[in-house]
Amino acid sequence: MDILVVLWLRQMRRYVRSGSRLLGSLGQPILLLLALGYGIGAIYKRAGEGNYLQFLVPGIITQTVLLSAIFWGIIILQDKRFGFLAEMLVAPVSRLRILLGSAIGGATISIIQGTMVFFISFALGFRPHHWALVPAAFLVLVFMSIALTCFGAGLASMVEDFQGFQGINNLLVMPLFFLSGALYPLNNVPTFLRIISTCNPVTYMVDALRYLLAGQSHFGITKDLIIMTITFIVTLTFAVNRFNRIEI
Repeated sequence: MDILVVLWLRQMRRYVRSGSRLLGSLGQPILLLLALGYGIGAIYKRAGEGNYLQFLVPGIITQTVLLSAIFWGIIILQDKRFGFLAEMLVAPVSRLRILLGSAIGGATISIIQGTMVFFISFALGFRPHHWALVPAAFLVLVFMSIALTCFGAGLASMVEDFQGFQGINNLLVMPLFFLSGALYPLNNVPTFLRIISTCNPVTYMVDALRYLLAGQSHFGITKDLIIMTITFIVTLTFAVNRFNRIEI
């Protein structure tokens, strides 16, 4: 069996067997949808901005994928710690195929979780702006899941312990999310915050999903896709470079 399929199946089996991981990955998105969607929704509507839940759901889907994809890097650290990665690296298989097999598995898990949040949002009242654009939104979800998973793989390849990886997560992941415009419109924010958000690649992932699911966009779908493509190339190159530097 091809190494890509084997490593993908390994990730899927680990995910299916970990019920606590599944529940934990959905707990925070549901809490945010309830607390923000209904708590801030009334204020957002009175301000004349429309339905906040429609605005919020694409951002929460992106947040779910972001956390899941970066968290996947812990799998690399576990494989390092218990010697499984060393056994794979000495096998007559290219490191690129090993990386891609595991990364596709991690991306699949992120896609599953993002899709589940999408369907959960239905129970809260969310509806896509145009159903015909939902397949395109799913393709964007797949694209950004692979990019973010590669980013997580590159980070995990740089550190040797769980504490160091967790520190990097705290330093990068939450700022990437909160400065992406996932929770607030970028139209009337201070200039310095708008500049930071514009430099954040996650901002364009949120904006692309928001355009396809809610019919709202700050940058335009063309610019979103261009930045996402550049981000994908950069994160994949970063992951391959760092993974090739791992010493057995």
